[in-house]
Amino acid sequence: MFGCCRATKRLPWGSLLQKFVFQARPLSGADAATALRPFYFAVHPDFFGQHPVEREVNENSLKRLNGYLENLQKPGQKSHKPAQLTFYVRETNTINDSDTIRTTGFRTVHFTLDTRDLLSTVLDILNSCSLSTAHVNTAEVGMESKPHKGTKAAFDRPIKWDKTYYSFTGFKDPEEELEQAQKVETTIIPWLENNQSLANKKLTKSFPLREELEQLKNELADQLQLSDIRWQRSWGVAHRCSQLHSLSRLIQQNPETLKMAKGRTLLFTEETGMSASGHVMLGTMDVHHQWAKLFERLPSYTYLERKLLHLQERISHLLGGIEIVHIEEQQPLLTIEEYYRMLETFYNKLLNNRMPIHPRSLRCLKMILQSDRFAPRLHEMGHYIIPTLCDPASLQWFLLAHTQQARDNLKRKEELTFVEQELTTVCKDRSSLSRLYKEPSISCVQMIDCCKRLAPLEPFPYLKGMHLCISHYYSVLQDGDLCIPWNFKR
Repeated sequence: MFGCCRATKRLPWGSLLQKFVFQARPLSGADAATALRPFYFAVHPDFFGQHPVEREVNENSLKRLNGYLENLQKPGQKSHKPAQLTFYVRETNTINDSDTIRTTGFRTVHFTLDTRDLLSTVLDILNSCSLSTAHVNTAEVGMESKPHKGTKAAFDRPIKWDKTYYSFTGFKDPEEELEQAQKVETTIIPWLENNQSLANKKLTKSFPLREELEQLKNELADQLQLSDIRWQRSWGVAHRCSQLHSLSRLIQQNPETLKMAKGRTLLFTEETGMSASGHVMLGTMDVHHQWAKLFERLPSYTYLERKLLHLQERISHLLGGIEIVHIEEQQPLLTIEEYYRMLETFYNKLLNNRMPIHPRSLRCLKMILQSDRFAPRLHEMGHYIIPTLCDPASLQWFLLAHTQQARDNLKRKEELTFVEQELTTVCKDRSSLSRLYKEPSISCVQMIDCCKRLAPLEPFPYLKGMHLCISHYYSVLQDGDLCIPWNFKR
């Protein structure tokens, strides 16, 4: 009956089962965290500081992964939802066989988790990211009690049972379950049907807070004569209301000081200061005293803003009239001091290595600076992405070699932006959505592709009045917004 166990038939049956159960003991949460250290090192958002889009994707995916791992550890948890995850994985190598690690870039990894235990989940994650699993075996050995000296282990490898064992005992074949789990892939219509009720409940509950948020935002913007009030992160509505109430209390305490922000955009973020784009940043973890000190210093930033503008003009003159811009969606959030130092470093490098570029040869083109060591590249939307420490000779060749492509991409950007707006409106009206929007990490091309596949589908009656966000994964946000991946499967 047990065809694969003939080689071990001399062993006592009780010892055999004992060893099987012993080896099948699941990993603990601490063991899983230890085994996943190489993965966390490769995807942790802190290593993507110069790449805000990739950082946000990894942050969101890690939150969903942590929730998935927590559910697996809950006692009596039998059912769970598959998790579709996207990560940007850092590529690293060692320099001259020393301990110095250098990041050489990153790659995108997509995978679906539908496992039932921590060990399978850990192995799936590491294999999906092409990371070694050798240390996982070591972790398993650490869980087992070590045999006494002189005692010979009964088995040096896990038992692979014949298929008849599972039909005879009624146990589930883990290999067969894994194969079925890998075939399971979330599709949009069943997912929307299963999650519409929960999303609608959360959305309805959030309506009073949403109204309060809009009212507070308008009142404070009018009171301080602000250009806009925005948030860098996707905080919930309740969190945003709390931040605006804090600002309102500060206005009551220092009404004249806060009027210094007249005409500016106010940005709630993780750090207090002035941003590279000239926005007033209020750190959500800072106290009112720190906010008040920033508003008092706002007039002093005028001089630095003028210096920064002049420095951009000088760089533009050295690079054939190209415009130096700062695109918040594609660059890390920098203070104006940090951005000025970055521009100054770049300018001095250009000044010491004069390049023969015609003064107006790159007019109407745009470039952004990033303080990384990657090679210069051309974005699909037409702007150059140039590292601060780029070699001037290589920079000159790259700018001139891609001039026509940059102009073509800029022209295409205008066309794509128009198409995106048109398709977004069509999809929103067709499904009677209250709101249809995308995450900052979703490109114009991805949004268009998503809308083209959404539009031909039959209108979903359960989407009426809902908020739909185009993202990289399926999720129901705390305020009832439905998130679907831009490359969803029908």
